[in-house]
Amino acid sequence: MTVRVRAALLAGTAVALSAALVGPAVAAPAATGGHDATRRALQAAVEDGVPGVTATAHDRRGTWSATAGVGDLRTGEPRSEQDRYRVGSITKTFVATVLLQLEAEGRLSLDDTVDQWLPGVVTGHGHDGARITLRQLLNHTSGVYNYTQDEGFARDYFLKDGFFEHRYDAVAPRELVAIAMTHEPYFAPGASWTYSNTNYVLAGLVIEEATGRPYGEEMRRRIIEPLHLRATSFPGTRTGLPRPSSRAYSKLAATATGPTYDVTRLNPAIAGASGEAVSSAADLNRFYTALLRGRLLPAKQLTEMTTTVSARDGAEYGLGLIKRELDCGVTVWGHAGGIHGSSSEAVATRDGRHALALNFNGDWSGDGEAVIEAEFCTG
Repeated sequence: MTVRVRAALLAGTAVALSAALVGPAVAAPAATGGHDATRRALQAAVEDGVPGVTATAHDRRGTWSATAGVGDLRTGEPRSEQDRYRVGSITKTFVATVLLQLEAEGRLSLDDTVDQWLPGVVTGHGHDGARITLRQLLNHTSGVYNYTQDEGFARDYFLKDGFFEHRYDAVAPRELVAIAMTHEPYFAPGASWTYSNTNYVLAGLVIEEATGRPYGEEMRRRIIEPLHLRATSFPGTRTGLPRPSSRAYSKLAATATGPTYDVTRLNPAIAGASGEAVSSAADLNRFYTALLRGRLLPAKQLTEMTTTVSARDGAEYGLGLIKRELDCGVTVWGHAGGIHGSSSEAVATRDGRHALALNFNGDWSGDGEAVIEAEFCTG
């Protein structure tokens, strides 16, 4: 796997960045040995310019956590293995899981069209919700335009002047979809694959139509509470992060140079069901382990979720899941996620016996793929 694969599959809400001052590495005590290469990869990310990183792995030997760098550039406070952070597009796996649960309950079918649930929402400039299925939303074969690629949206929310003017805007999901509808679709439904955050904003709206409740409430009832994910939340329009947490940093520019800005506080409604969730490394490991071991979905739905289509650069995409074959031949499943000042990875083997989650509190540098390779290929 290459960094290009990770970049192609990120949320699309983080912008390119630059290097920042970093502090010394701080590692939590290891429960067992065998993670030296992972520790070195974390330190390499800090040396590459990431302010700080936190990671937790779980395997047959137990649970191991480590941090490197700092969580606050002003005070030098280190990152914590218990940090809560914005997970970006890792949110998509949660959303896909709940839609599959609803299918298992007979409340919808993934072969339903978008128009059956959201009549008239996906229309304009060649978009046609009557031709797009829910399955195509979840595996990004819908062709629906990605609203985060809209030039005006990017200017208002990703670049410095726009971000500081609009960081607290409460943007409704249908407004995000409406932005996408001002553009032509990428291709006819089912004809190809292109990552689009709009797909999952729509999926969140379908969950609300099918259940009569906010999609975040369904995440809480169906996943967070049953798995006791105490660090995981769907904040809606809440702009802060729960404690413990570190600061989040961005260059807010299309380059990796220039000033570093604290972007910790923002309204996550600009991501919604495509990337608003907050979690921790330990919670993400628990979630993906439970999911892949069949605790959240019946066998039929888990098979659907792990049925993939070709994405790009050798990666494959299921329903809210990325399948990656590492350089050493090990296959892992999970997702990457990027949002302002936060870049995350969460992966596990198909049997759920080995899991890793990590977060960089900067969005312009660092190689998360190198950390994954170190953990799964050199243990």
